[in-house]
Amino acid sequence: MSDTVRTGGCQCGAVRFRISGKLGRPSICHCRMCQKQFGGFFGPLVTAPEEGMEWTRGEPSYFQSSINIARGFCRNCGTPLAYKHPGGLELAIGAFDDRSDLAPQIQVNFSARLPWVETIFDQPVHDDPDYYSRQEEIISFQHPDHDTDAWPSQGLKI
Repeated sequence: MSDTVRTGGCQCGAVRFRISGKLGRPSICHCRMCQKQFGGFFGPLVTAPEEGMEWTRGEPSYFQSSINIARGFCRNCGTPLAYKHPGGLELAIGAFDDRSDLAPQIQVNFSARLPWVETIFDQPVHDDPDYYSRQEEIISFQHPDHDTDAWPSQGLKI
């Protein structure tokens, strides 16, 4: 991973972070706790550097999911953000503003994976142009994928 400055945060913008320094290895974890934390098939995580990680707006709230694991999330919108363990801090890949080079390089707890997870991308693609044009009409209250001086934007109450 590169040494460039990276930013990210939650869906509503109440919690934002900045990282300067080299990220660790991106991974996906198939354990049941990660499935529940992310509400998905696995947990996509990347290790944050010990130095150079800062919360720039707000901080996550934490749920102690086991004796030595705490899982961070935004108290306002529920976005999963962090995984603290004795070895350090990992961040949710989906919370980064630019995720394009954070493809997982390893799978953890592979034996706990859902039996069909390896074939999910073999399924047909929903490709209805009308559906996608209707999606573009949605007014989003989601924080943009970059830092902002203030959030929420004027007039919006979150």
